[in-house]
Amino acid sequence: MGKSSVKKVALVAFEGISAFHLSVPCLVFQDAFIDRQPMFELSLCSLHQREISTGSGFGIVVDEGLDILDAADIVIVPSWPNSLPPVPAELRERLVHAHARGAMLVGLCLGAFVIAETGLLDGKTATTHWAFSEAFRTRFPKVEFDSQPLFIEHDQLITSAGTAASLDCCLQIIRRLCGSELANQLARVMVTAPFRSGGQQQYIPSPIAARPEKVTSLTQVIDQVEKAINQAHSIDSLAAQCAMSRRTFTRQFKAAYGCTFNHWLLDQRLKLSQQLLESSNYSISQVAELSGFGSESVYRKHFKTAFQITPMQWRTTFSGTAPVTP
Repeated sequence: MGKSSVKKVALVAFEGISAFHLSVPCLVFQDAFIDRQPMFELSLCSLHQREISTGSGFGIVVDEGLDILDAADIVIVPSWPNSLPPVPAELRERLVHAHARGAMLVGLCLGAFVIAETGLLDGKTATTHWAFSEAFRTRFPKVEFDSQPLFIEHDQLITSAGTAASLDCCLQIIRRLCGSELANQLARVMVTAPFRSGGQQQYIPSPIAARPEKVTSLTQVIDQVEKAINQAHSIDSLAAQCAMSRRTFTRQFKAAYGCTFNHWLLDQRLKLSQQLLESSNYSISQVAELSGFGSESVYRKHFKTAFQITPMQWRTTFSGTAPVTP
C-alpha cells in the first residue's frame, strides 16, 4: 500500500444503517478530494440486499456484494445495528481473509463489534461507543477493552468510538497512509479539526446514579445542596440535618446514590461548570467560583483530571460563542 498508489476502500452497509455513519468514510476518502487527484477508490457493498433502507428514512442502492472485500486494501465497517446481532458467517470469513492478505480492517463505532467477532482483536486493545462498553466486554472477554480513547490503532486493525470520533479515525488513516499535509488539507475542506489524537478521551458522562424516587430526609437535604452547589457543604453538617450520625449518613448516601458524597458533589460541580462554559462568557475564574470550587487552580486540576482537556478547550469545543475573557 505505497503512498503513491490508489488504495481500494470497501465500505460495508447493512439494512437500517445510520446515514451519518455511512457518509463519514465517503466524505473523507472520496468527496473531500476536491480539485485534487483521488488517492482512494471507494466502493459500497452489502451482504444480500441491493436496495437497503437507512435509519434516516431514505433508501440507497448498493451495486456490490461482499466479494469486493477480496480485493480491498481497506475494509471499513462503519457501524452495526444497536441490537448487536451476530455477524453473518460470510462477512466474518471474508474479513479474516482480507486481514490475512494484508488489508486494513476498520470498525467505526459499533463496527468494532464486527471486527471483534472475527477473533482478530483477541489479546489486543479496542474501543467502541462508550454506551456499549459493558456489552463489548461481556461478548469479547479476550479483547482488552478501553472505553476512553477516540480510536485505537494496531497495524492492520483500527477501532473507534462513536459518531464524530469516526471522522477523527478516518482522518488518522489518511494521515498514516498519505501524510499529515493531505490530512490537514482535507480537514480544512470539511471545516473540521485537523487532528484529535486517538488518546483523547471520549466525553463520557460520569456514572452517578439518578436521584432516588423515594422522598426521604436524605434526598430532601441533598435537593437543598443541589440548589446551593457553589456553597461549602460538610458531611457532618448534612448528617446533622438528616438527624443521622456521620457513619449512617455516609452509608445511606452511598446506598442511594452509588458513590460517596464528595464524589457526587464534585460531579455536580463539574457538570455545572460545563454548562457555564458552554452557555456564558464568564471567565474561567468566575466559572470556578460559581461552580463551588473557590480556587481556579483547584478547578482546572479537577477538570483536567476528569475530562483530559482544559476548561478553555471544553468551551472552544462545545460553546457556540467565543469567550470574552480567558
